[in-house]
Order: sequence, then structure tokens, then C-alpha cells
Amino acid sequence: LIPPPSFVLILSAEQFVKMGSREVLQVFETYQKARIQFVQKVADLSSRPQNVEALQNADVMSLLRPLLLDNVPSIQQSAALALGRLANFNDDLAEAVVANGILPQLVYSLAEKNRFYKKAASFVLRAVAKHSPQLAQAVVDSGALDALVGCLEEFDPSVKESAAWALGYIGRHNAELAQTVVDAGAVPLLVLCVQEPELTLKRIAACSLSDICKHSPELAQAVVDAGAVAYLAPLIQSVDGKLKRHVCAALAQVAKHSVELAEVVVEAEVFPKILTCLKDTDVQVRRNAATCVREVAKHTPELARLIVNAGGVTAMVDFVNETKGNARLPGIMTLGYISAFSETLAMGVIVNKGVSPLLDALVREPEDHIKAASAWSLGQIGRHSPDHAKALAVQNAFAKLLAVYLNDESSEDLKTKSKRALKAVISKCTHLDALEPLLSDAPVNILKYVVHQFAKVLPHNVEARRAFVTSGGLKKVQEIQAEPGSKLREYVDQINVCYPEEIVRYYSPNYSQTLLEKLDGFQPSS
Repeated sequence: LIPPPSFVLILSAEQFVKMGSREVLQVFETYQKARIQFVQKVADLSSRPQNVEALQNADVMSLLRPLLLDNVPSIQQSAALALGRLANFNDDLAEAVVANGILPQLVYSLAEKNRFYKKAASFVLRAVAKHSPQLAQAVVDSGALDALVGCLEEFDPSVKESAAWALGYIGRHNAELAQTVVDAGAVPLLVLCVQEPELTLKRIAACSLSDICKHSPELAQAVVDAGAVAYLAPLIQSVDGKLKRHVCAALAQVAKHSVELAEVVVEAEVFPKILTCLKDTDVQVRRNAATCVREVAKHTPELARLIVNAGGVTAMVDFVNETKGNARLPGIMTLGYISAFSETLAMGVIVNKGVSPLLDALVREPEDHIKAASAWSLGQIGRHSPDHAKALAVQNAFAKLLAVYLNDESSEDLKTKSKRALKAVISKCTHLDALEPLLSDAPVNILKYVVHQFAKVLPHNVEARRAFVTSGGLKKVQEIQAEPGSKLREYVDQINVCYPEEIVRYYSPNYSQTLLEKLDGFQPSS
């Protein structure tokens, strides 16, 4: 049967509508594919530094911004990822993110979108905040803190990681920004993150807590009040090197501010466990552990003695012996802090052979600030008594300190610390054999301390007086050009009084000339 013409026309109309709908849908599908392809390609290109300038010149920010609000989640996430990578590259691009008004969009979406978007948005906020206090403040001003703190309560650990990382980057710049992070309620949640089983989350949370508490005692107290130390301290025995780095750093940042905070760290039973970290295979773990020990040791004799009793001096001497460069610095300073408190503690450093590695650092380290720390620590060890000074003298410390002091290339700080160490130790030294070479080598401002020691010792020691003559020391003293009325002149005269006038004249520089003049005027009797 042949259908009527009207039925044929109806079928044709339906087919036409279907064909039209398909064509319209195809346009939208093509547009969506193009957006996906574009944003994924930009995200890929932005991961390579050589492409960043070209993307910036193409005004990619203004093209990515509307895609953050796209109705396709994968496009939103890729757009945020691309922006994060660009902002991470340098502060100019991070400022461009701020200038384009992108931050409020990200913050708004943090509370609404899925976990993948939250991770990407947190990455952008971190990438912007990391560059400078001003950019971190811009992130705070956009209202990001509350949204980031909310992300710390998410179920997904990767979302918590991204949020904790961003909060740490905001808080690390200065005390004001760190305080805003504390005021937003982040610290208790970061402490909870430390207790999570995921290693990466533990690391980032510990790092963020360290960044917050480093600025002031008040901020460190806020971290302590949240119970952080009790959960951080056991983690110094973790098998994960990166986690140990951040934990040791966080404990050091707490301990450095005050005696009370240092005692909180000690009460968490970190000693002697943390001393095992000084032998860790990871250089940064060793350095951060040494820094933590230093920050505890510097406060009081009691805390220094606790470290000594835990075997800390032996461990620290080994650490300074085995390390080189900047990693050595906290160990060098720890030995100085411990020695500074009492002659007993300083003698403990000497007995544990702590002088030798300090002298090695003074001579061999290329950086002046490490040499200066070594000079300071040597001064703290040797300044207590003649026995302490002798321990340095027999290892030729005076000549090495003097060489550093006289070196024209030494920094002013290094020269100052070397000079102070020389004065402090020489003033206690009665080992005259070690002092004698300084009579000819030392400049006047050091020489007066050397001569003073001879002036103090020689009047009471017959053997020393004889040895001083036979070694040529008295002759060197007579050659000193001391101004009349000066302290140096006074000390020289005190030495001369210890000897018969004939001997003093004999060793005077002009004595031979005086004898020749007498010879010229001498008339033998016929």
C-alpha cells in the first residue's frame, strides 16, 4: 500500500527535526572537546619553563579565567592546574593571577566543587602565596583561609595535603600572616593531620606547623597548646627521612623561643632518641636534628647538662667531624653553647675531643660564617681556666685563630670573633711555650694580652724565667716598640723587673751598638 502524501510529509518533518538537533548537539560537543583539548594542552605546556613566557604573551590568564566556571568539571580542574603551574613559576605570573581577579573565584569554588577541583584550587593558592608576603596577604584578603581550613576537615587525604601546604606557605612569611592562620583555627586541624596514617599528609602538616611557630614565642605557644609536640616527638624515630626532617625542624622552631618551650620539647622525651638522627643517611635530617639540639642547649646550664648526660657531646663531636659545609654549623654552635655555661661542661667537650673538629672547621671551611662560629665556640671552651686554655694551646689554636684574624679576606664578623676568642683564651693561658710565638707574630692589640700573661707568670716561676731567656723570649720582649705610658709598656717593665739589669741590657736591641761605642772610646792603659 502507498501511504497518503500527508503522511510522507509528516515523516520528513520529524526526520528534519532530528537531523537539526543532531547538528546542534554536534556543535556543542565540538566546542566542549575544543575547550578540553585547549585547557589540557595549556596545562601541559605550563609545566615546562620554556613555554611560560609565550603563554604569558598570549594573555593566557584571561582565557583560563572563565574556564574555572565551566560546567564541565574536568575543564575546571585543568584550568586551575594550568593557573597553579603558571603562578608557581614566578612572582610576576602570581601577581597576574591576583590582578585578573581569579582568587575570589577559586575561593568560592573551594566550598562547592569536588575533591579534584579542591586540590587544584589549593595548589593555585599555594603557588600565589609562596612568592612574597604581599601575595600571601592577597590570598588571605580573598577569604581563602576559611575555605582552606574547611578543606582540612575533608575525608580525602590529598585534599587535606593541598590545603595544609597552602596554609604553611601563607604562614611562613611573617608573624602577622602566621597569626591569621592560627586565628582561622588551622592549628588543631594540622595537629590532627599529623596523626593521620598517610606519610605525605604527616610531612606537610609537620612542615606547616614549623612554618607557623618559627616567628614568635606566642605562635609557638599556640602550636604547643594544641598538643603538637606530644604527637611530633615520637615521629623522630620514623623510617621516613622526609618526615624526620620536618619533625626535627618543627621541634627546633618550638624550642628556640624560650626556656619554657625548650622544656616542653625535652619533656616529650626527645633525648636521647634525637641523637640517633645525627647519624642519619639524610643530610637534612642530620642538620635539623643538630639544630634542635642547639636550640635546647642554648637556654640554661640545666638543659645543656641534660644533653651532656644523654651523650650529646660525643654525638655532636662525631657530627661535626663527619659533616662539611653549612650542615656543620648547628653542631659547631651547640659545642659552643654547652661550653659557655660552666668549666665542667667545657671540659666535657675537651675530653670528648671537641677542639680538633672546631679547629678543622676554622681552617678548612670556605664560608666565613662557619669559621666565625668555630672561633666563637673555641673562645667559649678556652676562656674558663688555664687548663681549658692549655687544651687549645697544645693544638696550636692561637696560631690558627691569629691567621684567620690577620687574613685580609676575612669578614669583619670573623675578625671580631677571632679577636675576642684570642683575648679570652690568652687571658687564661699560663702555658708560656704556646704564647711565645705570638710575641713576634701578634699585632699590638693582641700582643698586650700575651705580654700581660708573661708579666703575671714570670715573677712567681724561676724555671719559667730561665726558659724565657734561653728560648729568646726576653729578647723578643725587648724588641717590642711600646709607647710610654701604655699598658703594653707597663707589662714589658713588669717582665724586665724579674731579671737583673745586666741581662735586660744584654738582650736590648741597641746593646751591641752601645758596646761598640764603649769600645771606640776605650783607651787601654799602657
